[in-house]
This record gives sequence, C-alpha cells and structure tokens, in this order.
Amino acid sequence: MTGVVVFESVGALAAGPWIYAVVAVSVLLDVFLPVLPSGVLVITAGTAAAAGSGAATGRVPHEVPDILALILSAATASVLGDLVAYRLAWRGGERLDRAIARSRRLTSAQERLGEALARGGGALVVLARFAPAGRSVVSFCAGAAHRRARDFLPWSALAGLSWAAYSVALGYYGAQWLGATWLATGVSVAALFAAGAAAGYVMRRRPVS
Repeated sequence: MTGVVVFESVGALAAGPWIYAVVAVSVLLDVFLPVLPSGVLVITAGTAAAAGSGAATGRVPHEVPDILALILSAATASVLGDLVAYRLAWRGGERLDRAIARSRRLTSAQERLGEALARGGGALVVLARFAPAGRSVVSFCAGAAHRRARDFLPWSALAGLSWAAYSVALGYYGAQWLGATWLATGVSVAALFAAGAAAGYVMRRRPVS
C-alpha cells in the first residue's frame, strides 16, 4: 500500500510540466556524465504517469498525451546532448585527437563508427544509445572524426527516440502489469540494464553494418 500511495503522489506531480524539464536536463547532461541515472528517472516518470492515468488499476488511461510528451522530451534532449557533444568534439582539436589515440577502445570505436556511417548504416549509433557510456563514446568520436552531421544526426534521432520509447514503455507497462509499486520500477530498471548489457555484448562481438 505504501508504494501505491507514493506513486499516486508522484503521479499527481508528474502531471505538472516540471517533470518534463527535469527529465530533459538529466538526459541531456548524461552524455557528459554517464553516471547520471537518467534512464531510471525516465522509467520512474513513466511509472508515475501510468499510475496517475489509471493504467495500474486497469482503467483506460486518459493521459496518454502525457506519456507521448515524456517520450518526446527525453528523445529531444538525447539528440540535443548528442549534438552538443558532437560539436564540442568537432572543435576539440589536437588535444582531443591525442586523448582518443591514447585509448584503444576509443580508437576502435571511432574507426567502427566511421566505417558504419560511410556505408550508410548507423545501427552502431542506435546500439550505443543503450550500452553503458556508449552514447558518449559515439557522439564524441563522430565529432572528433569530423563525420558529417547529416550522416550522424538522423541515427542519433532514431537512437534517442528508440531509447526514450523503450524506457517509458518499461515504466508504463511495468505499472500496468505489476501495479504502481517499487517492485514494478525495479523490474523495469533491470530490463533497461539488461538491454544495455545486450547492446554492449553485440557491439563487442560482431561487426555492425
């Protein structure tokens, strides 16, 4: 009962516009600080919104536009964060190039990203959005390698939208299936981490075309 009361309270607050700003700022900044729990925040907001819409009790949700706004705010912030990191890396000059050259992981990521974008495929960008710190590596490497924005940003937009929709859906359907409880949020967060681990494994084990 306590968990339900908590999420009902958060759900009422989530109806206000401030929740979108908090989510957007967190998602935008985590390209620079991957330790920020932006995914957990998005899931919690989705769970709270689902509770407020009646999804957790089986009623027809009447606040679906709030869910869509949450997805759009998270996705937009994700793309903007990628773009800022991309532009900073583009102007980083020789110091950033030397920093990347000293890291075998960053050098490999830069090479693979360049090959993927050159072939017109950006699956690596989408996968990296789910992998831990993958978004940061890809955004900075794309800018440092001076990849064209028109090759990178469309895939960044797809990656941001996919990640945001997946995260919000986890929170929303977690509340619908398990109720507005901390258990629902915990299961949803675990599913997000599992997707990140799977994305990281795929990126390490097979080439991306």
